[in-house]
Amino acid sequence: MRILSFTASPLIIALRDDEQGTTIMEFGLIATVFVTLLLGLFDLGQLAYTQSILNGAVQTAARSSSLESGNTTAADNEVASIVRVVAPGATVATSRVSYFDFDDIERAEAWNDADSDGTCSVGENYSDENGNGMWDEDIGSDGNGGASDVVIYEVTVSYDPLFPNPFIPGGVSKRNLSASTVKKNQPFANQPGFGDAAGVC
Repeated sequence: MRILSFTASPLIIALRDDEQGTTIMEFGLIATVFVTLLLGLFDLGQLAYTQSILNGAVQTAARSSSLESGNTTAADNEVASIVRVVAPGATVATSRVSYFDFDDIERAEAWNDADSDGTCSVGENYSDENGNGMWDEDIGSDGNGGASDVVIYEVTVSYDPLFPNPFIPGGVSKRNLSASTVKKNQPFANQPGFGDAAGVC
């Protein structure tokens, strides 16, 4: 029985023993993970800082709007201006809902719930307390209200991340943040009471 032997050529031996280029390959493998983590940290940092800035701006705007001399448009513009310093090009949306008192927040207008279904059904009578000519599941009125009213002020922000991360799902999509606060307007005038006009659903 004849045993075959194989002798490697000098070229194959040279290629086998050549370690040039291994560093760049190792770096290529590690770099992806490192860059992903780095971009993630930067993105989280921007997210946390923007949320903190937004919270502070909302509190300041709500306080200034609770005064008789308060200008809600100017306050909203100031919030947007502050947020866009850390989130360039951000879309900022604001909303205000006012109530007579804290107990009225998200309270429905009074009605005769004859069928006990928790809503004003056809034919049931209601009291139009906020004077808008219809029954409301939430008695709140849009806007900043008047003297001594309680106002819920909410701001939502949407922005493109400064450090988009293409290596993870959603890494390049918009970031969405929100902040809200409740303030009671200053008693700069007599607070009007609830309306008492009757209506039928």
